[in-house]
Amino acid sequence: MTTVLARGRGSSAEETADNADRVWGGTRAFALLLVITGGAGLLAAWVITLDKFKLLEDPDFTPGCSLNPVVSCGNIMKSDQASVFGFPNPMLGLVTYAVVTGIGAGLLAGARYRRWFWLGLNAGTLFGVGFCTWLQYQSLYNINSLCLWCSLAWVATIVMFCYVTVHNVEHRILPAPAGLRGVLSEFHWVPPVLWTGVIGMLILTRWWDFWTS
Repeated sequence: MTTVLARGRGSSAEETADNADRVWGGTRAFALLLVITGGAGLLAAWVITLDKFKLLEDPDFTPGCSLNPVVSCGNIMKSDQASVFGFPNPMLGLVTYAVVTGIGAGLLAGARYRRWFWLGLNAGTLFGVGFCTWLQYQSLYNINSLCLWCSLAWVATIVMFCYVTVHNVEHRILPAPAGLRGVLSEFHWVPPVLWTGVIGMLILTRWWDFWTS
């Protein structure tokens, strides 16, 4: 998946000199990916937030995604990790995933963004994927439950982070050797697939006895 520079490319020296003044857009596929992943994360955050409010109103409320002792959104929502910043985590997702969806929609409409904007988006998705990784560990090994909506948000964030990084590396917004740019351009699908596969294997092995019983 590649993106398009709003200006033609010059020499490396010229690119370095005026990089701050350049603006970058994206292909339709990249823009749609941001809209889809942002929308998926937004949907997950919205459903979890609604269920959290219902749980606050009625401590005996059972969310629809609580299917068994392992796949239990209720256990996740009642944990301390579900409000690590002092408010329910999905409320943060309502804001951040909406922003990403808006950026993708802007790209579809022809928007172009400067280097600082793309670096900020990369930093935001890096924070998001780091936070999701921490939540994954907490879910698997401390809370001992799995939330399907949370899992959707995890996958969306991973894909989002990977492709924003690929975009920035391809167009020298993030410095990288030419060989790495070529590999990422050709095999851009490998990091998110492997990453998601590892998480799937961890979930499978963590509750292997439950799944096979």
